[in-house]
Amino acid sequence: QVKLVDSGGGSVQAGGSLRLSCEASTDTVSRGCMAWFRQAPGKEREGIVVILPGGGTPWYADSVKGRFRISQDNAKNTVFLQMNSLKPDDTATYYCAAGPGPPCASFVEKYNTWGQGTQVTVSS
Repeated sequence: QVKLVDSGGGSVQAGGSLRLSCEASTDTVSRGCMAWFRQAPGKEREGIVVILPGGGTPWYADSVKGRFRISQDNAKNTVFLQMNSLKPDDTATYYCAAGPGPPCASFVEKYNTWGQGTQVTVSS
């Protein structure tokens, strides 16, 4: 059973940056699908980044495109989400997720393993 551990959240002012980490217990990073989701209070969980196995071009939601960037360290089974130019609308709990594939997708039902979540709060 794969386990995912999210970390790196915190509180920043608008325009600031944070880097989230997702460490997998097994070699999940280079196999199958991985993704980052976020969920703001009162809203549905939304997929913001989908990472393809084998180094394919990641998919980014329009809301984060150009500001967020994925990187990964396969040797450490870890993916990173670099978040720049943060906005108050980015405030949410962020989750990494893993699931079988390809094909990969950005909807919740695709993923069967979730991190515990890490809180990101952006103040104006």
